[in-house]
Amino acid sequence: MYDCTESIYLSLMSLHEMKWTDPPAHEWFERELNVFFRQRGIGWQMAGGRVEFRGPQPLEAEISAATGMLKATSRPTAARELAESRLALSRRPNPDVTGAIQHALASLECLARDVVGDPRATLGDLIKRNPDLFPKPLDEAMHKLWGYASEFARHLREGRDPDLSEAIFIVGLAASVASFLLEREQPGLSA
Repeated sequence: MYDCTESIYLSLMSLHEMKWTDPPAHEWFERELNVFFRQRGIGWQMAGGRVEFRGPQPLEAEISAATGMLKATSRPTAARELAESRLALSRRPNPDVTGAIQHALASLECLARDVVGDPRATLGDLIKRNPDLFPKPLDEAMHKLWGYASEFARHLREGRDPDLSEAIFIVGLAASVASFLLEREQPGLSA
């Protein structure tokens, strides 16, 4: 069904390019499809002609803000990894929950390495070696977040798969923590 809606979008876009439609039919289709998805509680949205995961509005806003801040501070790798975590949630027919968690924490680790100036340490080591990176007791929470990602997304065991809600939670946390680190590094950046 989602492939079909993407094909309709592309057809309408081609029609618009060949013969001007006002308003552009493909944009109208995308807007109306998203209204339909929201009204029906469907957790997908169309963006740029692609059907993708639609999380709660605060999550979407936080990921977008953090990705923008990462790009603005010349951290394209961390920005790409955070964007990839969201794309993993959009995998069809089933979201890639372990991929979402892996990418989210890779983004955070990449950023923390850059902030601290230690390009080889793991996030867990960075937290231990840099007690001012996070205020207490949030440093412990971050250490546990890293441990969770290691246990449930990076070093898997049979029968211990995270569910979608856990992946959404981790991706949201990673975006929020990235925003925190960037704002702390450059006060006023998020304004």
